[in-house]
Amino acid sequence: MDKIVYIDRATGEHKEELVPGGGFLKFLYGSTVGKLSLNTLVKRKLFSIMGGAYMNSKASAKKIAPFIAKHSMDMSDYIVPEEGFSCFNDFFYRKIDASKRPIGEGVVSPADGKILVFDTIAASKEFFIKGSLFNLTSFLADEKLAKKYEGGAMCIVRLAPVDYHRFHFPAEGKAGKMVRIKGDYYSVSPLALRKSLEIFCQNKREYCIQETKDYGDILICDVGATLTGSIIQTYTEEAHQPKGGDRGFFAFGGSTTVLLFEQGKIKFSKDLITNTQAGLETTIKMGETIAQ
Repeated sequence: MDKIVYIDRATGEHKEELVPGGGFLKFLYGSTVGKLSLNTLVKRKLFSIMGGAYMNSKASAKKIAPFIAKHSMDMSDYIVPEEGFSCFNDFFYRKIDASKRPIGEGVVSPADGKILVFDTIAASKEFFIKGSLFNLTSFLADEKLAKKYEGGAMCIVRLAPVDYHRFHFPAEGKAGKMVRIKGDYYSVSPLALRKSLEIFCQNKREYCIQETKDYGDILICDVGATLTGSIIQTYTEEAHQPKGGDRGFFAFGGSTTVLLFEQGKIKFSKDLITNTQAGLETTIKMGETIAQ
């Protein structure tokens, strides 16, 4: 499997991602024995529940300092309790200093991570190795809703374990009820996604629709993954939400948020389009403009 190279949006530099557990992921998705393990154990809910239980234990707190050091994390962006974090998950879904994430114009990123953007959902076929067309009906488990976003635009924000794991609203508007779809717990690392985009249609996922004045109805979907113990929604349903307002957070594990836009409602930022067309993700911060 290829290494993961991405574009740093701030500098334009090509960088290589250090993937926690990358060797294990290569084993799972790149070997016959690994694929057998993947389908018999790793994708199962119990595997992620067990991992989540450990990350909620006091014993996991000892993992925090080595993790910060290994990934050279700048903790000045975050709110650190005086008594320290009680467990790894407490650190994982840490809160951020709002001044560190100013909210930009237009549609903004709902999370920190690495982003891919597609002017049409069909365009995603060119990015992924298997060339599988993203199946909206399978993804949403709703044929009528799938037709609403057919021909529309899509962005994928991938959160690695080192990222800030709270997610927010990309625009201002009324946010509807949360719809939950049961599924498995495959990894959403590029090492896995490059093999098949179908993972998004197989994993546990939750979505709501935000009604906006300028950008139509934005469908916001959070996707679980291996060792993601929980997706926690904290927003008030059927209420008006500010752009950049809190929606919720992921417990431990790499995770993803997908945004779907109705046809003709938005235009993605040029640099994000160019990088995606080159087959590369771009670093993104919550609150940065991604579309107008």
